[in-house]
Amino acid sequence: MPVLVITGTGTEVGKTVTTAAVAATAVAAGRSVAVLKAAQTGVRPDESGDAQEVARLAGAVTTAELARYPEPLAPATAARRAGRAPVRPQEIAEAAAKLATEHDLVLVEGAGGLLVRFDEAGGTLADAAALMAAPVLVVASAGLGTLNTTELTARELRGRGLDLLGVVIGSWPEAPDLASRCNVADLPEVSGAPLLGAVPAGAGSLAPADFRAGAPGWLARRLSGTWDAEAFRGQEAP
Repeated sequence: MPVLVITGTGTEVGKTVTTAAVAATAVAAGRSVAVLKAAQTGVRPDESGDAQEVARLAGAVTTAELARYPEPLAPATAARRAGRAPVRPQEIAEAAAKLATEHDLVLVEGAGGLLVRFDEAGGTLADAAALMAAPVLVVASAGLGTLNTTELTARELRGRGLDLLGVVIGSWPEAPDLASRCNVADLPEVSGAPLLGAVPAGAGSLAPADFRAGAPGWLARRLSGTWDAEAFRGQEAP
């Protein structure tokens, strides 16, 4: 798995912190890691973006960013409004392939959800994943409403013939409500893919050393971690 595409079921579901956890866990396992942010929106040139946040939390990773647009909009819209060239799926695939020649693992983080448009032709992260023949990790929210968005994302991936590696809950609350606890069992059912982890809410606010120490315990063995889905499900059962 030299390239892994990470998408969310929407915005603000914990995609960047999950990407950092995957990166930190891979680094702890002795792998060299690169993080590619295809398009960063809503960030000024002098501000740190998502890739830099991953590096701050995860440690020794290579970062790359293909484009940055100032307004917090979908990449295609942000590029058009800024009068700048958009990022196209082929460019994402080419950049990831180059990084893969020099690293054991390349994490490609999308913007928002799977079908957010990157260019005026309607190119998406799903198109880039197809060009790379790369598996996709879906980051989902914990609570009410997540089953619908997760199932829609999973159906779209399978309809395109893409490999859904699994689902990670991007922000697991300290005191989960009934819906969240039930979703631990229901997310694998609706997605048809394994639950591969649960990142604690607020993990991105941890000191980097604490984040790196904790990250393997938030992710399953398939992502080089130690998190156990069955044990977690039993602990959180309603």
